[in-house]
Amino acid sequence: MDDTRGVVSGKAWDTSLGGERWATAAVDADGVIARWSADAEALLGYRPAEAVGRAARALLSVDPPDSARRALAGGEPWSGRITAHHRDGGRREVQLLAFPLRTGDEGTRWLLAAAAASPRPGHDEALMWRAFTGSGVPIAIYGTDLRLLHANEELCRVIGRTEDDMRALGTGFLPESRTNAEVQRALRKVLSTGEAMTTRTFHRASADRRDRAWALSLAPLKDPAGQVTAIVLTGFEITEEYWAREGLALLNEAGMRIGTTLDVTRTAQELASTPVPRFADFISVDLLDSVLRGDEPTPGPASGDVLMRRVAHCARAREAPEGATRIGEVASYPEASPPARCLATGRAVLTGPWDPDYRAWMANRGRHGRLPDLGVHSLVAAPLVARGSTLGVALFSRRTHTTTFAEDDLTLAEQLVGRAAVCIDNARRYTRERGTAETLQRSLLPRGLSPQSAVEVASRYLPADSQYGVGGDWFDVIPLSGSRVALVVGDVVGHGIHASATMGRLRTAVRTLADIDLPPDELLTHLDDVVGRLASENTDPVSDEDIGASCLYAVYDPVSRLFCAARAGHPPPALATPDGTVSLLELPGGPPLGLGDLPFESAEFEIPEGSTIVLYTDGLIENRTHDITSSIDELCEILTHPSPSLETTCDTVLRTLLAPRPEDDVALLLARTRALDAGQVVTWKLPAEPALVSDARDHAITQLATWGLEELTFTTELVISELFTNAILHAEGPVQLRLIRDRALTCEVSDTSTTAPHLRRARVYDEGGRGLLLVAQLTDRWGTRQIPSGKAIWAELALPTG
Repeated sequence: MDDTRGVVSGKAWDTSLGGERWATAAVDADGVIARWSADAEALLGYRPAEAVGRAARALLSVDPPDSARRALAGGEPWSGRITAHHRDGGRREVQLLAFPLRTGDEGTRWLLAAAAASPRPGHDEALMWRAFTGSGVPIAIYGTDLRLLHANEELCRVIGRTEDDMRALGTGFLPESRTNAEVQRALRKVLSTGEAMTTRTFHRASADRRDRAWALSLAPLKDPAGQVTAIVLTGFEITEEYWAREGLALLNEAGMRIGTTLDVTRTAQELASTPVPRFADFISVDLLDSVLRGDEPTPGPASGDVLMRRVAHCARAREAPEGATRIGEVASYPEASPPARCLATGRAVLTGPWDPDYRAWMANRGRHGRLPDLGVHSLVAAPLVARGSTLGVALFSRRTHTTTFAEDDLTLAEQLVGRAAVCIDNARRYTRERGTAETLQRSLLPRGLSPQSAVEVASRYLPADSQYGVGGDWFDVIPLSGSRVALVVGDVVGHGIHASATMGRLRTAVRTLADIDLPPDELLTHLDDVVGRLASENTDPVSDEDIGASCLYAVYDPVSRLFCAARAGHPPPALATPDGTVSLLELPGGPPLGLGDLPFESAEFEIPEGSTIVLYTDGLIENRTHDITSSIDELCEILTHPSPSLETTCDTVLRTLLAPRPEDDVALLLARTRALDAGQVVTWKLPAEPALVSDARDHAITQLATWGLEELTFTTELVISELFTNAILHAEGPVQLRLIRDRALTCEVSDTSTTAPHLRRARVYDEGGRGLLLVAQLTDRWGTRQIPSGKAIWAELALPTG
């Protein structure tokens, strides 16, 4: 017999052992009895139900010796005599062996082996050997060369090999390549340090092909000189604890990986990808179409045949059965199928080839007839339910896992899909809100730009990525009198419906202010007041969103080719001239709208015909991949290269500057300037004398004949007579008459007075008040605007058809 049979922790076994049977028990880290064998009942009389759960110390008649307390505190093996209580009230002298089973964070567990002490010497070695071989836990003894010396019967049963087979392999516990390497590393560490240690490993047993987890306790056996002569390895099965921890770890990982975005499809794919391959070989997620649209799902469980759309799946291997339904396809689940059953009950369903309903379902669910047998041995169908509403179903299947799904796995599957269902429902709600906001946003943006001849325009609006939501960016092109045009871009603070609604109110305000032909700086001043009033009206305690905005308003005159602009907290426009020069127009930087503390200033530039003006919001130049300076440099670089059209330039700018998933809305407006030639505009300056009204009419009639607009002669005479007469009566100094032939005929009379006329209804005996009413009746539009020298009154007449 090998000498290691009689050596534990450097001491020989006590020679006074006796008795024919060996009792075993297990004690947890708190000193409570966890297991109690039948031999222990025979030794001390306590039945397992009476012993398990009691403190081990309560069974001792006297305190353990100091050597035992030191060994217990240090987690070292110990052997010696103790006196224990018997159930009949007496005492029993027993020989006790204590083996530490360290399991990590929970502390040290102990395997106890005891036998009735006997005064007869000479039987210790045989008894110890019987205790080793007959122990209910796997035990192995290794030599200093790390080769297996002995393995008990339980270890042979767990491994499915004989002791001689394992000894021939040179290994012992869990003889698989990866597992054995882990054990070998632990053995080498114990041999080198001479200290006990604990490790964990996972093993597929050869005997029953079950996946098991083990806590391994390795203790050195030392001679009296303190040299390690062997190593004892004891295994304690912790499979249930292992799978419970794996489940908690999987749920924790799912909490971090699922729901990273507010996109329904991506969230479903995160659910499908997280548990593969640890929990299942193949996972699919099917959702109701109403969820994908963002609609409110029907409350309660779904019954009968169910139609759902495949939105995500993930497989461990290519041959997994994802071919039954492709991404985006609609699958029909009969009432008796596992997915429909779980939706009807609201609970996860465990099924497999043993279930007739499963076999019938699998026989008819392929696209091209019956699916081949892919070896799926178990499947769990779990309903996606959030806030009482059914969203869809997740299917978990196993084919390469050696163990089938069990009832405990249903709970884990329900917890997984329960967390994902809340995230999917949040994404669905956001999809609905985002769709509403985007619809509102696009309905408030100009659907078709009004016809005008001052500029050729191209525009783009891109909402932010779904994670950030639709914002309040907008643009507009507003025709003004005298063939001029207003160009506007703006950006409301925030995202969502609130920002879109605020944008719509500001865009309406800008159009209203533009109709009265305010200069850019004055228009922004009035718009600033509008934002201030909106902010003061926001008294909703639920909404804590600030109301603020930036804006750039510019006016281009194709007659003078002057570009006048002002900005409120907005990036300056870029200008690309026909010679290839690109620059940012230096506009005075006004504060954002809503602050109301500083005045706004405008600047005026003369722009060559054919120049391109680029207006944009900050979402174009501010992102994580580019700083503002480099983005503006790239924008200017793009504008230096000729492009076949403004539409192409828009696409190039967005493709170059924007990230794949923009964090903010982007509004981009490109305007290529045009100029009216000298033949389209005529101007006369006349003294403010009543006798010259006929001269003004004559000049106009002659010009209309030159333009071939004789049909408008009578109306134009009346309009010029009224406007020129008003200027003579209410102003001093010269009067200017201007005719512009563009999309309409514009008659414009300017004088030095700043008093604007008002349309009113004249009473019967009033001498005046009928002139402007007559002008309004005869023309399409009319109005006044302030100019540096006074005011201008204008009226537009539609050109003859053809």
